[in-house]
Amino acid sequence: MQQVPCKFILFLRITKEKRVTFQKLNFLKQRYVTDHSKGLCQRAKLKPESAPPPCFEGQPESATPPCYERTHSVQEEIVSRAVQSVSSLLPPVSGKPTVNEVPRSTAVTESTEIVVRPLSKAEKQWKEMKIELDTLPGILARLSKIKLTALVVSTASAGFAMAPVPFDVTCFLLASLGTGLASCAANTINQFFEVPFDSNMNRTKNRPLVRGQISPLLAVSFAITCAVPGIAILTLGVNPLTGALGAFNILLYTCCYTPLKRISIINTWVGAVVGAIPPIMGWTAATGSLDPGALLLGGILYSWQFPHFNALSWGLREDYSRGGYCMMSVTHPAMCRRVALRHCFALIGLSSLAPLIDVTTWTFPIISLPVNLYISYLGYRFYRDADRGSSRKLFFCSLWHLPVLLMLMLICKKSLNEKDDKKDYVS
Repeated sequence: MQQVPCKFILFLRITKEKRVTFQKLNFLKQRYVTDHSKGLCQRAKLKPESAPPPCFEGQPESATPPCYERTHSVQEEIVSRAVQSVSSLLPPVSGKPTVNEVPRSTAVTESTEIVVRPLSKAEKQWKEMKIELDTLPGILARLSKIKLTALVVSTASAGFAMAPVPFDVTCFLLASLGTGLASCAANTINQFFEVPFDSNMNRTKNRPLVRGQISPLLAVSFAITCAVPGIAILTLGVNPLTGALGAFNILLYTCCYTPLKRISIINTWVGAVVGAIPPIMGWTAATGSLDPGALLLGGILYSWQFPHFNALSWGLREDYSRGGYCMMSVTHPAMCRRVALRHCFALIGLSSLAPLIDVTTWTFPIISLPVNLYISYLGYRFYRDADRGSSRKLFFCSLWHLPVLLMLMLICKKSLNEKDDKKDYVS
């Protein structure tokens, strides 16, 4: 024990004279471990397993049942891991290698090399996307949201039919065609802008542009092909007012509503205005002017969209949040339910205004009251319970509520003879 301090002092003196640094000592230690401890191993104790069942009759105790041939024993197993040699951080100070020292250039090291293969010229070039003609109509139908377009055309047709003028079949067909083409163009441009966000939502991840079923260039070309003839038909074939409303609705949907979906909850009110314009277009296509009846139809569509969309978005809150959309159901859930209930009650008031402006008879507010009261009841349930069940009931009710309400309005429409008699009586 007395020789240990002397040896330590002698070691310090030698290291000081030969200027052996800490890095040098660390390198020598690593070389020693590599050269003399190649059998270095690590003992790992595995998690004990349940004991095997007793041996079968007639089987020796040392034998293992067939079903346990591949099970591990409870005993410890030795897992050997080779210790890789590590090169020194700094090269030796002296140019001459010491005893048992291997030059840095000849040190055996093991490393994992990741070889990145450069892309070939053919892989860097643009590849032509081949689209089969058999699947193209279905792709374009999903790109233009054909169901939503059908709803838009039906509301425009209801506005045309409610107008207090003789029914013109040619004008009706042109107005329906132009409105449908304008809706297809707006929906296509909307999907073109929202590809990065639709890919994050389960509801929209299977859209054609997200899945690469159609190229963006072809989608934009399809939108232009629909927008230009659609606006031209509405302007030249119907009247300039209807064409202006169609062009304004495309711009409002694509340039205002679409970007606002990621900025503010005001997008819901802007989207409601977009949905309220088609019945006004149908009325102006028949009359050529904006009358109180057109504004009433637009108001009914405007209020109907809040219980419809707010109930739909309530069940898609996770999807909208994942996609980065700013919706009332995500950021202001209490307001979402409150606004839906408020506009359910507004439908009752708007239905009562119809006979006051000579759009329908007084029968319409009476026979439409049960339908409006039922959707108001479901709106109250949604406001009170705030769960998926109540939101789904309100959403599915809104799907049949609108066509039933428009049908009742059409049945109770005030005829031209009644209006003429009223004018003669006033005069």
